[in-house]
Amino acid sequence: MHCLSETDRKSILELARQAVVEAVCRKRLLEEIPKSEVFDPHCGIFVTIQVKGKLRGCIGVIHAQERLGESITKCALGAALEDPRFRPMQPEELAEMEIEVSLLSPPERIRPEEIEIGKHGLLVEQGFRRGLLLPQVAVEHNLGREQFLKETCFKAGLPPDAWKATDTRIYGFTCVVLKEAQGLTGSNFSVR
Repeated sequence: MHCLSETDRKSILELARQAVVEAVCRKRLLEEIPKSEVFDPHCGIFVTIQVKGKLRGCIGVIHAQERLGESITKCALGAALEDPRFRPMQPEELAEMEIEVSLLSPPERIRPEEIEIGKHGLLVEQGFRRGLLLPQVAVEHNLGREQFLKETCFKAGLPPDAWKATDTRIYGFTCVVLKEAQGLTGSNFSVR
């Protein structure tokens, strides 16, 4: 997914936007998924929605069981309506919405000293608990390596130092991040 054309990037963001609008306005999944090859692969994905520059929802899958197109539509609906941290989005919020789509590489075991801030996202697992933070979270919140590990443990519902335990598994992954540069009135985007 690292060799996406500008057209592919735009298509991914447009599909995510259409899926959010369908979810918010009609409370259902978008039915028409384009047949473009960019939507065929299986990969982890997160859809993040911001309204007025503030997080409004973020839902994703780490290991995709279906094509990217289906994953985008389901994650977009989840981010808009099902993120337990927020109330469901309302139609009046759509005009000020910005969407970000993160395409994940497969997670691989990583040692704490190998984590590169801004490059790696983290997945921490211990027993049945697991937490994930995207690479951009560490950058946006100015987190160092140890604080990033602690925050990922917190996301998993674990004690902050659980990452040091021998039964904790730490995985790293990278992302291709596609982000709209404007809301509904434009289709500009940037890649981070």
